[in-house]
Amino acid sequence: QVQLVESGGGLVQPGGSLRLSCVASGSIFSINVMAWYRQAPGKERELVASITTGDRQTYADSVKGRFTISRDNAKNMVYLQMNSLKPEDTAVYYCYLTWGPSVYWGQGTQVTVSS
Repeated sequence: QVQLVESGGGLVQPGGSLRLSCVASGSIFSINVMAWYRQAPGKERELVASITTGDRQTYADSVKGRFTISRDNAKNMVYLQMNSLKPEDTAVYYCYLTWGPSVYWGQGTQVTVSS
């Protein structure tokens, strides 16, 4: 049984920063992809950023230059450093882990950007 637990969400003013963390536990294949998705009210879930075990990263165009994804393979953790936050970044952020046909999701953490 694989579980993902996110933390670090909250309320922040526009221009502020937050750091999300996600820890994976259970039987995890050593070569995998971890990612952050988000879903805003009334919108579809979208990929924010992903990172492979080998540290290859991808970002949505809307967050390039503002968000940074990183991971600690020894701890099975993935992070999302979010800077210069905008109101349109408000969403529930989900941690994601996959290898082969296996896909796992966290329960989500709310990020609200508002003055």
